[in-house]
Amino acid sequence: MIRETVKLAVQAILRNALRSFLTILGIVIGVGAVIAMVTIGRGTTAKITADLARLGTNLLFVAPGQWGPGRASAEARPFNARDVAALSSQLRGVRAVAPIVQSTATAIFGAESRSTTITGTDNAYLLTQDWMLAAGRQFLEGEIRAGRAACIIGDTVRSELFGALGPVGRNMRINNVSCEVIGVLKAKGQTGFGRDQDDTVLMPLRTAQRRLIGNNNVARIYVSASDGVETAKVQADIERLLRERRKVPQGDEDDFTVRDMKQILETQTETTGVLTALLGAVAGVSLLVGGIGIMNIMLVSVTERTREIGIRLAIGAQESQVLLQFLVEAVVLSLFGGFIGILLGLGLARLAAAGMRLPFVLDPTIIVIAFSFSALVGIVFGFFPARRAAHLNPIEALRHE
Repeated sequence: MIRETVKLAVQAILRNALRSFLTILGIVIGVGAVIAMVTIGRGTTAKITADLARLGTNLLFVAPGQWGPGRASAEARPFNARDVAALSSQLRGVRAVAPIVQSTATAIFGAESRSTTITGTDNAYLLTQDWMLAAGRQFLEGEIRAGRAACIIGDTVRSELFGALGPVGRNMRINNVSCEVIGVLKAKGQTGFGRDQDDTVLMPLRTAQRRLIGNNNVARIYVSASDGVETAKVQADIERLLRERRKVPQGDEDDFTVRDMKQILETQTETTGVLTALLGAVAGVSLLVGGIGIMNIMLVSVTERTREIGIRLAIGAQESQVLLQFLVEAVVLSLFGGFIGILLGLGLARLAAAGMRLPFVLDPTIIVIAFSFSALVGIVFGFFPARRAAHLNPIEALRHE
């Protein structure tokens, strides 16, 4: 019986193919939009996670002043080399502690020049960032202590300034400072925020402080926890040690900020998750609009086929059979729209992922949910027209023209 009912429903739909397609257009758009939005959102989350992972493993950022949502940095004493040394010697479960100062300067080689980010640091920076060298070597201890003008360049700087030439051993200028290129970093690519990580030059900390920055301050400190050590414990140890060194009174707020990369990652993931859910919910409104369209057309169909319904009832068809026929028609319409919407949504998501350089993360669960919801829309919005058809008076229906 069900098989025959489905066959009759398909025939009725195909008799008015254009009207049927326009009827399910709302379902197609709704399902397609939901799948596209959720898939793009998942891809964005995956990219942000991968980009943050490339910044380093078990990483904590330490900066003077208070930073966070709704508050700017307060006036706070900057860090210095003694703070870095104290963290390196007194913290347990730490793999590396790297001091950071940064400035924007012009890198020049021959006739080529490029404005880039100069980072003053030491070899610990490479450990905190999990960054390997593609060529050359790291800084020597003598170069770090003496503040020699040696530099390690990123892949973007290498390609823009040196082209096909091997940069290691050559001299370039950073503003007016002549600097020997001793190494080239492996390419990391762009972050999720569009920043090119390879557009950078590393110099010994003292060199950058004396010859570019003009003071001995340390702007930030990167701390990398050892494998198997909880970053929360390391964060607590850093806060306790810095409070002692900076003589912060008990009960007063810290005049520095320690941020855990895991916390940043969780915050970003939660944010993109909320935005994805919001976009999916907005797109889901189209499904309700599509359901109303199905109910409207099914009511029109009942009116057009009143005489047919009267004949079926007069020759012995039960009300439940008539109700089932029209209900199946509504469900078949919805499922057909859901199927087209799934294909449309996946196609749009793949195009968007390619255009935005996002990974295509397919979630089978959202496809099942969208398809099931389209069927539910057919049942809910098809029930009233089907019930109206089943309750028609056979005599009145036969008289209908």
